[in-house]
Amino acid sequence: MKKTIKSSIDVKGTSITILQQAQADFISLTDIAKHKEPDRADHVVQNWMRNRNTVEFLGIWEGLNNPAFKPLEFEGFRNRAGLNSFVLTPKQWIEATAAIGIESKQGRYGGTFAHKDIAFEFASWISVEFKLYLIKEFQRLKDDENQRLSLSWNLNRTLAKLNYRIHTDAIKLHLIPPQVSAARTAATYASEADLLNVALFGLTAREWRDANATLDGNMRDHATLEQLLVLANIESMNAEFIHMGLPQATRLQRLNEIAIRQMNVLTRLVNTETVQAMLPSGGAP
Repeated sequence: MKKTIKSSIDVKGTSITILQQAQADFISLTDIAKHKEPDRADHVVQNWMRNRNTVEFLGIWEGLNNPAFKPLEFEGFRNRAGLNSFVLTPKQWIEATAAIGIESKQGRYGGTFAHKDIAFEFASWISVEFKLYLIKEFQRLKDDENQRLSLSWNLNRTLAKLNYRIHTDAIKLHLIPPQVSAARTAATYASEADLLNVALFGLTAREWRDANATLDGNMRDHATLEQLLVLANIESMNAEFIHMGLPQATRLQRLNEIAIRQMNVLTRLVNTETVQAMLPSGGAP
């Protein structure tokens, strides 16, 4: 199930909806069209799509980005594009060619959405000036999102590091006997670190490196915000379990159960917040 994040920007007095899904941004063509014809947005989109240059642009985009695109159906549209009798709606285009660059949504928050590449092309057809303002506001939104993501990620990364200090102190106090060799100490720390890795990620550090040889850093550098938050939690819990004298096998089982439960809770929370963000203020569906 795709996780969709809804946001909006104001472009020259027109509110433009943006949906972020599957690592791609889809911009509302319906909202862009309202800048030109507030009461006839669907007709504006259809007039743009019946243009031969538009059909060719859409076909090239799909050919570059969509392995399932149907070229024969596309050729049929291209051959008829520009004729007075030619009509093409977003739904017809999607169903006939298996296009992924344009989406037609129903309901209160429905309308026609398109990948940002296509949306910018449509905005250019509406108005070159409007397109430039759209790109400027879209980039501002992306910069704001990246800044918030960086701050949140760094905060959770810091929490994980602080909790790891508590964790290693507990190891030193309860698991490492006095006068043990430095090599043995390092091995004990590594073992406990991998206990956390296996409890949360299902892999040891070595197994992750072997499976991701082309990536820089370690598995924690590539963790999600939710994973880092859970990591901070189970580090603290493991420290308490160590103080309680629980054996490593028991701690691993308990920490894994806790990690699964907390990740499920966080995932449901994120999905709920996404749905609520798409609802009217204070409202239910």
